[in-house]
Amino acid sequence: MKKAAVRAVPAVLAGLLAVAPALALDSQYNFQTPVTKVADDILGLHMSMFWICVAIFVAVFGVMFYSIWAHRKSKGAVAATFHESTAVEIAWTIIPVIILVVMAWPATKLVLAQKDTSAPDITIKATGYQWKWSYDYVQGEGQGISFYSTLSTPRAQIDRGEWKGDNYLLEVDNPVYVPVGKKVRVLLTAQDVIHAWWVPAFGVKQDAIPGVVRDTWFRAEKEGVYRGNCVELCGKDHGFMPIVVHVVSPEAYAAWVAGKMKPAAAPAVAAAS
Repeated sequence: MKKAAVRAVPAVLAGLLAVAPALALDSQYNFQTPVTKVADDILGLHMSMFWICVAIFVAVFGVMFYSIWAHRKSKGAVAATFHESTAVEIAWTIIPVIILVVMAWPATKLVLAQKDTSAPDITIKATGYQWKWSYDYVQGEGQGISFYSTLSTPRAQIDRGEWKGDNYLLEVDNPVYVPVGKKVRVLLTAQDVIHAWWVPAFGVKQDAIPGVVRDTWFRAEKEGVYRGNCVELCGKDHGFMPIVVHVVSPEAYAAWVAGKMKPAAAPAVAAAS
């Protein structure tokens, strides 16, 4: 029985390793499934660093526990008397430096990619308020569109404990719309206190600071509805200012832009007549 159990271990481990990535992404304990290259690179870097740390942990504690077991008093082990080894000192200085360089190289490339906001197809200005967001489309298709985006979760769910939907506190009255496959630059600022614009599936998190304009960007490669939050402690309703982005086809985006432009065009036509 024991031999059969031992023989089954490799197969079980192989199965767990095969499904681990899917289980990790579907779990509440890991990243959301990425829909941008930057988010995918962040996840890849995160998992690479994780396995490097696991390998270091196994190596260090493996040596430590082996030493404790192999040189225990019951085996008659006698403590050695020697001074430090110059070769060992050099080795455990150089090896960590090499590990850090190996880790820093892809991390630096990723940070540079995150900061490359050049040549956007669309530019949107997002302004944080206590406690909502405003959006102004300042460049590209949709230029001139402006609206506020506030929490639309019913107060009955918040205050009286009524049944809560799947997107509790992650739903808004006016979501942001962007076309799939287009580079979107987001200019960020705030009106009152520090807020932060965070959409995990895009790999985007940037503080919005009063009096300062910062920027970030994303290019969503898959249509869908993606949600985030303000992740700076901006006041008593900090948890009530979600972010919702609809990534749609170019045709659907053009239709949304046309629908948003009509209300703005109506007063101008009335004034001209």
